[in-house]
Amino acid sequence: MVNYPHKISSQKRQAPPSQTKNFANRGMSFEKMINATNDYYLSHGMAVIHKKPTPIQIVRVDYPQRSRAKIVEAYFRQASTTDYSGVYNGYYIDFEAKETRQKHAIPMKNFHHHQIQHMEQVLAQRGICFVLLHFASQQETYLLPAVDLIRFYHQDKGQKSMPLGYIRENGYRIELGAFPQIPYLDIIKEHLLGGKTR
Repeated sequence: MVNYPHKISSQKRQAPPSQTKNFANRGMSFEKMINATNDYYLSHGMAVIHKKPTPIQIVRVDYPQRSRAKIVEAYFRQASTTDYSGVYNGYYIDFEAKETRQKHAIPMKNFHHHQIQHMEQVLAQRGICFVLLHFASQQETYLLPAVDLIRFYHQDKGQKSMPLGYIRENGYRIELGAFPQIPYLDIIKEHLLGGKTR
């Protein structure tokens, strides 16, 4: 039998394997944008801001090859505080970054009590503290000062999410760009420092 030009296979077509959704790296694109922004600020001498490593305790390591150690069991030593910290123009900066696919709110379960306490401590020492919030479905990014997050957290403890309206009312929209991708220092300079830098 000649099957030219379209060869037809006598075998049954197999259904493609079902794809499972993996949410492990859901916020990675936003995180990469922040890291690229921080690299830009560092390379241009504008600020020194880094992602904080999460402290872990290694329990067990496998050595399948001499040069390829693999951590197979570990746990968090302590709850992490916020994602980023550093210095801008002599000011200490500390912030958390959150991304959501929800359109109208950000879940409050994303903010833990120890993070709120840490933000309160940073503010007590006159540091600059805030949250970068990214709504992926709308491609909208906001800087919400920590005082407004803390106020909402304490006043509306029963509330499961913070409405986008509250964020728009109390925060500052950041227009995404190319270099830097998330120019949050512009918001800090203009709104949190009142246009002044040292």
